Amino acid sequence: MSEQFARVGDVDICFETFGDAGDPAILLIMGLGTQMVAWHDDFCTELAGRGFFVIRHDNRDIGRSTHLRQLEPPPLWKLAIRNRNAPYTLADMAGDSIGVLDHLGIEKAHLVGASMGGMIAQTIAIRHPERALSLVSIFSNTGSFWSGQPALSMYAVLLRPAPRDREGFIEHGVKMFTKIGGSGYEPGIEDLRTIAERSFDRGGDPAGPGRQLAAIVADRDRSPQLRRLTLPTTVIHGTEDKLIRRSGGRATAKAIPGARLIEIEGMGHGLPRGAWPQILDAIEATALRAQAPVSSARG
Repeated sequence: MSEQFARVGDVDICFETFGDAGDPAILLIMGLGTQMVAWHDDFCTELAGRGFFVIRHDNRDIGRSTHLRQLEPPPLWKLAIRNRNAPYTLADMAGDSIGVLDHLGIEKAHLVGASMGGMIAQTIAIRHPERALSLVSIFSNTGSFWSGQPALSMYAVLLRPAPRDREGFIEHGVKMFTKIGGSGYEPGIEDLRTIAERSFDRGGDPAGPGRQLAAIVADRDRSPQLRRLTLPTTVIHGTEDKLIRRSGGRATAKAIPGARLIEIEGMGHGLPRGAWPQILDAIEATALRAQAPVSSARG
């Protein structure tokens, strides 16, 4: 479970694995400005215990992966008008994930992405369909301007910079993720604090999330490409998600043929421990749909 690095083009992507490398691979991709440790160790261990080789990684510009400090993030006004001139794209980030699979010698994997990670997982399925066994998109959207947009009250939460000191950073992280969580589950303060502590200790870059956000804003509506997907897909969304409204999940499920939509009552934009059983069951069931033999029609 020790951290390793995969060289992908000009960047190094930090990753960890859980479970037996001989089991079917599941690639976990995290969201905007959030390190791979937000996929809690216990969550990854439980998933591995269900018979999967679990891989989580830091996206570029977060955690211990390469920070592209030489690239200036666009100013807020350009992000507000959805300027498409970004330092890099979601396709580039999808390529980073593929690079981790290449490094591990894995030909195909089940894809699980949360928030921006869901957008990246969708992009992998679109651009590298031969590498994707199944897809689980969690509180994400299709990239459309008309669905899955945040409530206005959330912008202040998103754009508030984190303090530079350790305790201030940790408290900021706990408050932010409590704020965007729903009312149906205990916020799990201990889990949030542990994730914030590890995130601070692993290193940060205040400008990194801005470059990631530019990649999100620059991406076009993926709905036309999602309609051509043929892999087993499950879309998970919380009914109280104010950061990416559940219309984003509904639009994603509607766009992908045969996709199953699971709306978790009272869940916001987070992965509370109380919702893990539903999420883990959905991931496992989606993977099993991909592994099940296709029955031949009888005359």
